[in-house]
Amino acid sequence: DHCRNPGCPGGELAEVPLSKRGTVWSCTDGRYRPPPPYVSDPAVPWAPYTLVAVELAAERMVVLGQAAPGVGVSDLPVGSVVEVVPGVLEEDPAADTVRTTWHWRPVAVEETAEGTAAEALS
Repeated sequence: DHCRNPGCPGGELAEVPLSKRGTVWSCTDGRYRPPPPYVSDPAVPWAPYTLVAVELAAERMVVLGQAAPGVGVSDLPVGSVVEVVPGVLEEDPAADTVRTTWHWRPVAVEETAEGTAAEALS
């Protein structure tokens, strides 16, 4: 019923902000080039990537996304805290175009402890 594709006959969608932090629910590595509609240059050698399912407690949902470059499965134990960060999906200098995306990256243990302490005080 709802679809972001302009060709879909679905109804209006509401933008809903989500939490910037969550906990790792699961993760895996992808060792293949994803098929379209994922945008990638077939001339560029492919590098493995990490997919992570993150539980957002406030929203009571799990979202799936790509980990930040350099973050592997061993960096994402189940239950660890991660935060969303901006990323670049593709750059086309000839068209002066940058396609952006978001990634998940681990939050340092110190930051997690400080955030919990700060939340408890407020």
